[in-house]
Amino acid sequence: MYMVQAMVNISEDANQILNIVKAKHNLKDKSKAMERVILEYGAEMLEPELKPEFVAKMKKRRSESTVKISNFKKHFNLN
Repeated sequence: MYMVQAMVNISEDANQILNIVKAKHNLKDKSKAMERVILEYGAEMLEPELKPEFVAKMKKRRSESTVKISNFKKHFNLN
């Protein structure tokens, strides 16, 4: 894997968090801690998985009957 070098400025709070992550996961350096935090954040924010409870709820709702509404605004008094 090709590694990119970057010089970054971070706050003291961010630095402390990186130190904690580094120690908690027994990482070699802060670069590895930063990479771990970024990849975990990315996995959570960029490709969120649907919770199984939500999937089950949607499958159940798919079989429910529907109501046709010809005028959405009028039906929900949005005029």
